[in-house]
Amino acid sequence: MKLEWKTCIKAAVCLFGLFLAVTYWKDVAGFIKIAVGAAAPLFIGGAVAYVVNLLMSFYEKRFFGKVKNENLLKLKRPLCMIFAFITLVAVIGLVVWLVLPQFISCIMLVIDYIPDAVDWIVEQLEKLEYVPQDIIDMLVSIDWNSQIEKIVKAVTSGIGDVMGVVISTVSSVVGGIVTAFISLIFAVYILIDKEKLGDQATRIAKKYLKPEWYGKLRYVLVTFNDSFHKYIVGQCTEAVILGGLCAIGMTLLGLPYATMIGALVAFTALIPVAGAFIGGALGAFMILMVNPLQALIFVVFLVVLQQLEGNIIYPKVVGSSMGLPAIWVLAAVTVGGGVMGIMGMLIGVPIAATVYRIVRNDLHGETEEEIKKAVS
Repeated sequence: MKLEWKTCIKAAVCLFGLFLAVTYWKDVAGFIKIAVGAAAPLFIGGAVAYVVNLLMSFYEKRFFGKVKNENLLKLKRPLCMIFAFITLVAVIGLVVWLVLPQFISCIMLVIDYIPDAVDWIVEQLEKLEYVPQDIIDMLVSIDWNSQIEKIVKAVTSGIGDVMGVVISTVSSVVGGIVTAFISLIFAVYILIDKEKLGDQATRIAKKYLKPEWYGKLRYVLVTFNDSFHKYIVGQCTEAVILGGLCAIGMTLLGLPYATMIGALVAFTALIPVAGAFIGGALGAFMILMVNPLQALIFVVFLVVLQQLEGNIIYPKVVGSSMGLPAIWVLAAVTVGGGVMGIMGMLIGVPIAATVYRIVRNDLHGETEEEIKKAVS
């Protein structure tokens, strides 16, 4: 094999760049961190635009699919975009309005119950006669009300210099507002010119990539988009159905916090596998503060509802559209949650589904056909 000078120069440049990256890794990592932080509004705006585009595209097809009037068609994009943003904000606001007030009241109820609960525990320990008397005397001597007040004051007032806390809080709030504002503007620009941006990206890719590489890149992006689209639509639909059934069932059973827990279960159900259990655990804890027997009834009801949802509702709504076996769904949620927390749980499944689909097509020799479909 004959080596060309261009190949040698490229290899030397790559090795030199790798050497610099390893030698000055702290500086490189710091620069990357600054660059990612500066571009954060753009990433957030792109994510918001992707989610809003699902609603916007639905409204465009639903209400303007058969419209031929040019004046109305000019209003199609801005009107549908406004409706999509209003829908998203309304859903988030409804969940917060249903959950937050009662959740705060439940926390206050727990705080009020702590002294009585400690007294009950002390009485049970005294009956056992196995716990040393000095430990029991120490628990009895503690003024739990004053301790709780100190904790609440420490949380609400903060620790350290008051001015420092105020300045830090104000700067964080202002920075968050600026980031949100820039992200929103960027999302609006993407939604308005999405066809133009897509055409520009396609022309650039065709110009600077070989046809083979362009086909593979487009195939991967189309697969990612398809997986995320199916996951978001299917998971949101399933979460609404599950939350609605939970609220209706709790109302029929006469359980407290029916609307709030239904909204909470629907919101947490967006997380596959573990989401509904998280919402159920929080709901059971809230009901436990009111009536332990009703909490037990709620747990039994939620287990039955989960079986109904897992065996009938989920296969019908989401079905096998993701194309990902259950074991890999669990693995994606676990790994994603460990790496990125709640956000990792949400995006882990569609990413895993995309990788699984690409590898599966490659093993079955269907990659070339899929690439042709993506390019066509």
